[in-house]
Amino acid sequence: MLENQNLVVILIIIANVLFSMKGFENYTFFEMYKFQINKILNGEKIRMISSGFLHADWVHLGFNMYALYLFGDIVSKILGIPNFLIIYFGSLLAGSLYTLYYHKNEPFYSAIGASGAVSGIVYASILLFPDMQLLLFFAIPVPGYVFGVGYLLYSIYGMRKQLGNIGHAAHLGGTIGGFAITLLLVPELFILNTIFVVLLTIPIILLLVFGNKLKSL
Repeated sequence: MLENQNLVVILIIIANVLFSMKGFENYTFFEMYKFQINKILNGEKIRMISSGFLHADWVHLGFNMYALYLFGDIVSKILGIPNFLIIYFGSLLAGSLYTLYYHKNEPFYSAIGASGAVSGIVYASILLFPDMQLLLFFAIPVPGYVFGVGYLLYSIYGMRKQLGNIGHAAHLGGTIGGFAITLLLVPELFILNTIFVVLLTIPIILLLVFGNKLKSL
């Protein structure tokens, strides 16, 4: 029988799958709940959460849910179900808020996906286990903290270049949210993993200081 921690992660995955499937089949439903700047600014705030349960296709959904299954299990087992949920939904909201801020002058900008929430969970895992080995491109092992810094830098680069249809702002906002919330919940990490916390903080500070200049570069 599944442990309670695993069950909560599975339930969130099921919610994502069912909500996304509804979006695949029903265009009106998809349009009603996706992230869109002008709709949110006109009062449809539910889109900031609901968009995190919609996905573009099965590949998009599969990658996000696979990452959530791997890293969500770690966070929920170590920090417990309430803290896991706080990090997950806090990161989702942080990703939406940062996207809203970054694209505020683009009324028809839209986005979907659980990437913000999942990014926060991934970063929470890295903070808890900075020496964990992650596979880059499914083949190259790298320490968690190296992956974390690289991921942040790639997201910043992606925001500047507007690479593809990837919501880099949501990734980045979710990452910052997961990072900050985890440290608030487990402040002893400042002492236990000081060097790694500093390494992961530097690119975040750079973003907050120079983020407004990304579009003009």
